[in-house]
Amino acid sequence: MDVRFLAAGGTTECSRWSEAAVEVAFEECPPLRPFPVRKGKRTAPGWWWSATTGRLVHYGSGAMRLHLMLLDRDPRVQGMASRPLELRWRARNAVRTHVPQVMLRLGDGQGVLADCTARGELSQRQRSLAAVLGMVCAAVGWRYWVLGPVDPVYRRNVTWLAGYRHPRYRGSQELAAALRESFADRTPLWEGVLRTGDPVMVLPALFHALWAGWLSVDLGAPMHERMPVWSGTA
Repeated sequence: MDVRFLAAGGTTECSRWSEAAVEVAFEECPPLRPFPVRKGKRTAPGWWWSATTGRLVHYGSGAMRLHLMLLDRDPRVQGMASRPLELRWRARNAVRTHVPQVMLRLGDGQGVLADCTARGELSQRQRSLAAVLGMVCAAVGWRYWVLGPVDPVYRRNVTWLAGYRHPRYRGSQELAAALRESFADRTPLWEGVLRTGDPVMVLPALFHALWAGWLSVDLGAPMHERMPVWSGTA
């Protein structure tokens, strides 16, 4: 099993997968190739600004953009990159290749390769490929994920909070402390906002805190002004 990737200076390198998986910081590598623009597709390729890394991550579909957003909020994820590598192996006297859509670095240092799909069930070919990639990743202590459909309510809630992911919405340390105090116990959202201060100032900081996980809410239910919000320890 070999792996191809772009090294510093934009040169293409090819190495043994077992060695590169340990030595190369793939989360720092640029996309091996950009996503093409496909006529008739509802979502054109674009860039997601990652609150986790502070950098742009390329995406090629609506499903991939959705999962980049969800991964950006996942506390396990410390690094991410789009299409940074191509795996190459020989099967049935032919050379097979695959470029995973996403590479992640978890907080414990473990690497993850992932592909995104909007379909609930994988085709036979996709299942076979996933099985191969699962073994390839497990052999070097990595994981392989297939990221599929997401609950629509959860998706809408996280999409709303993602609009406040940038640090500019964090507010002052005093405001953050006031929010933690207002929501020390499970408190209706609007009640806690009014207790904290001017809603114009408080709401963006509240939504940023919910995105970052400093405050908690049930994102499986539709968000509204009476929904309970609480601190991480409540």
